[in-house]
Amino acid sequence: MQHVGFFVCPNHRILDLAGPLGAFEEANILIERGGYRLTVVSESGGTVVGSSGVPIDTQSSLDTAFDTVLFIGGDVGPFQNPNTIAVAKDLATRTVRVASVCTGAFLLAETGLLDGRRATTHWRLAPELQQRYPQIRVEADRIFISDHNVWTSAGISAGIDLALALIETDHGIAIARDVARELIVPYRRSGGQSQFSAMSQMEPESDRIRMALAFAREHLVEPLPIERLAEAARLSVRQFGRAFRSQTGETPARAVERLRVEAACVRLQSGSEPIEQIAKSVGFSDPERMRRAFVKLHGHPPQTIRREGRQDGSG
Repeated sequence: MQHVGFFVCPNHRILDLAGPLGAFEEANILIERGGYRLTVVSESGGTVVGSSGVPIDTQSSLDTAFDTVLFIGGDVGPFQNPNTIAVAKDLATRTVRVASVCTGAFLLAETGLLDGRRATTHWRLAPELQQRYPQIRVEADRIFISDHNVWTSAGISAGIDLALALIETDHGIAIARDVARELIVPYRRSGGQSQFSAMSQMEPESDRIRMALAFAREHLVEPLPIERLAEAARLSVRQFGRAFRSQTGETPARAVERLRVEAACVRLQSGSEPIEQIAKSVGFSDPERMRRAFVKLHGHPPQTIRREGRQDGSG
């Protein structure tokens, strides 16, 4: 039986804790033997109050051996406390596998454990994590990342995705899928590992602009000049171009490119299709054009996305 610890600090987020805790609990119900022993721990033990005001009973993390420890997110203020950092660092060095949920990555960063590694956190705080800790390679668009024995997850509910991936690593895909079914959550979120889609990033106010984006997504393989998108929105080309730019902050051509990159990411991470075939299937005229779009939007080419997706899947 594996011992999993959940390290909490004052003002932790209750869902950051309850999400993955519930996934491991469900795994215990489904696994006949060799499941998980679950323990919530803190710096000194005793009652710890989260940001919701709900008190949680915890045990001291001192002298306790764990197979996995999840550092739970919340207010990053307590993560700057030298005593908390020292306890977290000691705990991490005594643990086989370490993970963080949401802003828990800030505490892992303080211990130095993320130095030189890939990591993620809540998309809104990813720039701050990168600025504070430039030695970390922060990837803001990931649901979770596995870098050898160190795992990090995106914001809040992404802790469930992280827990499912850990369960899969320990007990196989069938158990992890069954846990997801019981929790009524996606086993693998649609859209690959992206925290949010290109569509949600643009968030246009107008129904007409949303109609054009939906049309583009459904017809990515086809040519999508501005005239065709304007027709889908039932606007003149001039009206459409002006409205689109004001509501999304970018040109229709750039938006279509982002949608195509997003669709390509899903295929790169979930299969072994040749890159040339993926480029054609999402509407890029040739693989080189897709490569340039990936470098522009992600900072690296499609091959890197595929390789890192495989690493995440293998742990």
